[in-house]
Amino acid sequence: MRVFVAGGTGHSGSYIIPELIAAGHEVTGLARSDASAAALSALGAKVRRGDLLDLDGLKEAASGSDGVIHVAHRQDLLPFGGMDAVAAAELPIMLAYGEALAGTGKPLVTAGSIGSPGQHLGRPATEEDSALPAGEEHKGTLRIRNVVERAVVDLAEQGVRSSVVRIATIAHSTTDRAGFLPTLIALGKEKGFVGYHGDGANLWNAVHIRDAATLFRLALEKGPAGRYWHAVGDGAIPFREIAEAIAGRLGLPAVSVPDDALMTPGYFGILTNIVTQSYPASNLITRRTLGWEAAQPGLLADLDNGHYFPAGRRQELGW
Repeated sequence: MRVFVAGGTGHSGSYIIPELIAAGHEVTGLARSDASAAALSALGAKVRRGDLLDLDGLKEAASGSDGVIHVAHRQDLLPFGGMDAVAAAELPIMLAYGEALAGTGKPLVTAGSIGSPGQHLGRPATEEDSALPAGEEHKGTLRIRNVVERAVVDLAEQGVRSSVVRIATIAHSTTDRAGFLPTLIALGKEKGFVGYHGDGANLWNAVHIRDAATLFRLALEKGPAGRYWHAVGDGAIPFREIAEAIAGRLGLPAVSVPDDALMTPGYFGILTNIVTQSYPASNLITRRTLGWEAAQPGLLADLDNGHYFPAGRRQELGW
């Protein structure tokens, strides 16, 4: 297939492109700068110059392809408009792809959040749980982006083989520079201990980004229309175990942060509303439908990949 990829130089995209090429697909990536163009070429992709503001250009790229994978976001909008602005900018892009691919049966695979069906189901989230609707009352929250996921899934009614890959809360790899793990590690170093909320029994999920890349490919190649897929390797790790694993590798204590209006935000800051929640998730439907299996190291094992804790620090601790 001739596949157009937007976001090909990001954390997930830089694994998706080699995964597609290794499977025999021809990939063209969107580049807005010389540096991005060089990075795409190094990955083996063809380059299309442009950016996410050029909707006509995106429609043209989609029309000329056999399928689209979109893993790009307007991160530059976050400091000024938050997730509201990011979602507002992303929705027209999805609708533009829809115009270009309507009636063709071609695939459109986009990235979503494992938290979009909500965190209070009383059970692990499944692929059959729709993203919760978002309205004016959800402005300023992560839930506002659900309008994008729902719009993508709804494109199936227009003859687009659209689907959303929900990426786990923690996406880990040797190139993870800005995800939750580096943030939690940096926070522990700053505070002198690695915190967890309350008893730390709230459950988090994780995936190796290389496994997630394989899922994007499978969804592109054979995923039915209008579906959600779960890029989840570890489906339910107690947050305390994550904190203790980080603490052990830093040589710091793991400490419970009381559920207090001042103490919890005092440690976790802007992460408070995230680290206090549970996100258990199942991948059973994804595995059965697409034949996907997580093959890379799990989260706790991957902490020793040499990236999260450089060798110099490990030797200093006597490892």
